[in-house]
Amino acid sequence: QVQLVESGGGLVQAGGSLRLSCAASGRTFSSYAMGWFRQAPGKEREFVAAISWSGGSTSSADSVKGRFTISRDNAKNTVYLQMNSLKLEDTAVYYCAASVTRYIATNVNLYKYWGQGTQVTVSS
Repeated sequence: QVQLVESGGGLVQAGGSLRLSCAASGRTFSSYAMGWFRQAPGKEREFVAAISWSGGSTSSADSVKGRFTISRDNAKNTVYLQMNSLKLEDTAVYYCAASVTRYIATNVNLYKYWGQGTQVTVSS
């Protein structure tokens, strides 16, 4: 069982930066690939970024590539999402998730454990 708690969301102007954190409980954090997803009002939850169990491999959606960076610290049971050059369309609730696999997964159905989400609002 893994429990995930996100933090770091908030209100930021377009062009600004935020860093999301996701703290995980449980001894097996380093066994899971981790991902970030987001969901805007009226839209489906979409993949943002993922990182393998070791942190050696990452993947990100085309819409955030070059702006967002995912990382993890297995010693701290924490995964991060550094978001730079934020745009209005980045506004959403951001969710941290733990996969059923050790390797990168972009499909939402391959994630078993989810956090409660943190709101990110980008203003003009």
